[in-house]
Amino acid sequence: MDHDVDLRQLRAFLAVADELHFGRAAEALHIAQPALSQQIRRTERALGVDLFARTSRSVALTPAGRALQGRARSLVAQAARDLDETVRVGRGEAGRLDVGFVVSALPLGPIERVQRFRERYPLVRVELTEGYTSQLLTRIVRGELDLAIVRDPDPTDGVRTTPFRSERFVAAVPRDHRFAERAEIDGTELVDDPFVFFPAEAGTVATERNLAPVVRGAKRPTVVQEATTWATVLHLVGAGLGVTIAPASATLAAPDTVVLLPLTSDHRSELCWAVRADDDREILRNFVAAAD
Repeated sequence: MDHDVDLRQLRAFLAVADELHFGRAAEALHIAQPALSQQIRRTERALGVDLFARTSRSVALTPAGRALQGRARSLVAQAARDLDETVRVGRGEAGRLDVGFVVSALPLGPIERVQRFRERYPLVRVELTEGYTSQLLTRIVRGELDLAIVRDPDPTDGVRTTPFRSERFVAAVPRDHRFAERAEIDGTELVDDPFVFFPAEAGTVATERNLAPVVRGAKRPTVVQEATTWATVLHLVGAGLGVTIAPASATLAAPDTVVLLPLTSDHRSELCWAVRADDDREILRNFVAAAD
């Protein structure tokens, strides 16, 4: 059976049930007593039972009224909690946030940024996922991630990116390389060396930015070995399979078989926030603000 009773009627019922006096209940609700009496009658009609036994001198709860009193209190309290939760979600202060990140960004503090956000908004559940940039962008488009920290992203339909940090590239060569004793190097001097690098599907922008310091005129380096993480790339360089150009933060865990050389050029890699282009939720703005 459908009973058309709203929260306002339940609050009116509770006021009378608590006071057992229509005049005092109307006063507490800041409404006229006749209006309160009409609300109670509408509630009784909707439920098909009397909630109060009225005489000219007293008001008492009926058995149905006593049964409703506890339940109405729970319903009103739960509604208040649900509405409060809705407001917090709308303000970006509660809910869930799925965040992706590229591993090479870890030395630049993304986890610390997440922790600052968690401290500021403890009611938001943050889930972290690692991957490389093209994977993370695809997951944002699919709605599997809300936000990602990506490196040198390709322009992607449906994704909005915002740069927030840049860093220089460095050359990584084997310890026995002919330039290993240099204090710094012009990247173009490595154009004839075999290269260890990411596969092309990792991203056009990332590939071009990494290799730009090495390109000399129309001559580009030849990639002889591919790998999907910077850790693997650097270990392969250390094993003598070739050289590479990498963002400085990606080389902090390089093995001792690798020598890192600053570049004379100022080519840079960019870290960006990436979100869906149409996603303008407060929770995302709160995350970026807390992270910054």
